[in-house]
Amino acid sequence: MKRINSPIIFVAVVVSMIALGAGAEPSGWNRAPTPPMGWNSYDAWGTSITEDEVLANAGFMEEKLRAHGWQYVVIDARWYDSVSSFDDHDFNRERAGAKLFADEFGRMIPATNRFPSAVDGKGFKPLADKIHALGLKFGFHMMRGIPRQAVEAKTAVEGGSFNAADAGDPKNICGWCPDMFGVRNNAAGQAWYDSCARLWASWGLDFVKVDDLSVPYSAHELEMIRKAIDRCGRPIVFSASPGPIDPAHADHVSTNANMWRISGDFWDRWEDLTRAFDLLGQWQDVGGPGHWPDVDMIPFGHIGIKCTIAGKDRQTRFTKHEQVMLMSLWALAPSPLMLGNNLPDTDEWTLSLLTNDEVLAVNQDPLGIPARRLRQTKGTEIWMKPLKNGGKAIGLFNRSAAAQDVELNWKDAGLGGEQTLRDLWSHKDLGTFKEEYVAQVPSHGAVLLLVK
Repeated sequence: MKRINSPIIFVAVVVSMIALGAGAEPSGWNRAPTPPMGWNSYDAWGTSITEDEVLANAGFMEEKLRAHGWQYVVIDARWYDSVSSFDDHDFNRERAGAKLFADEFGRMIPATNRFPSAVDGKGFKPLADKIHALGLKFGFHMMRGIPRQAVEAKTAVEGGSFNAADAGDPKNICGWCPDMFGVRNNAAGQAWYDSCARLWASWGLDFVKVDDLSVPYSAHELEMIRKAIDRCGRPIVFSASPGPIDPAHADHVSTNANMWRISGDFWDRWEDLTRAFDLLGQWQDVGGPGHWPDVDMIPFGHIGIKCTIAGKDRQTRFTKHEQVMLMSLWALAPSPLMLGNNLPDTDEWTLSLLTNDEVLAVNQDPLGIPARRLRQTKGTEIWMKPLKNGGKAIGLFNRSAAAQDVELNWKDAGLGGEQTLRDLWSHKDLGTFKEEYVAQVPSHGAVLLLVK
């Protein structure tokens, strides 16, 4: 949650809380009390994922990851297109004008050649039911707006007297995906989003990632989607994408979305990882139960199988030290944890990172206070996150090209007296220390400590 430094704002918040009722919170904030943990199909499969591939990943999650808190299975872009391609980076534009799968009210439905259980108008419900039966949650990606094909055909909007042309704005378009027009800020536009959310709820949707909301920032559509979800009768987590969202919108986006991208597309490149420190530094006063800054998916393991933007089919380019750094930073931030790899191919090293319950507990701490950067010195830095049990998680990071000693000084961390430390990656108690602790941190590496 954004820290309140102004007494005027504080009074306004208190008055608002009283108006809502004692202990009440703005709508939607209880849907992600801790950062969502799951898997997204994009980094491995791009726009090509099929039902069998989704179920294979869900099966692995249930068997190997669910017990450690991983639960969301999210299908990314263009599941409503019968044609999927991984040969051309301009595939989205090449599909401009393609006939997309839709119901009689113009709403996107799964392409049945890729998702055969969706036949006869069943939509995603049969697939969602299978995922729920595994004890998991189901999500998918949507583009902001209303399908161009519905606007051009003036398709009726379900549940009202409007048609799609009343809701769609042909002057408001996405620069990289041809599927949609933006939605007008009017009653017809709200009716459109309300009808979509009702359909999603009938399928059993638990998570929706809505794209093209951030650059430029689409404030009215964020608000309309939030309102539609709140009206649909099902607790759906709302993720806003892509990024980077300007921190100037922090108050607005944290009120309307449960998570939102603070970065552009994140890939397994050192420049992306080192930039994440500075992006999180801009957002370190924002975030808390129900609303989380999102540094994007985690490109570990086997990725790029059929994803054009990822490049060739490969194992992650991140070194083992860089993977430890990423998981430590995402845990402290705390950022949503969304895996991008093809889960059935997960190797033992990657699995050990994803099932380290002590590290995951830092990310999932119910207090939900984001970490703050305490110090930067010669390419090293220290971040600290308060925990609900009164302890603190502290990350020692080395962004430089050579191993360095990083000194954790009690004064910098607001500590005093003797402190007992534990290394969360090695699962080892390090002992009790006075005034400071010094660790050698490898290049592009991290040490994650628990102060008991």
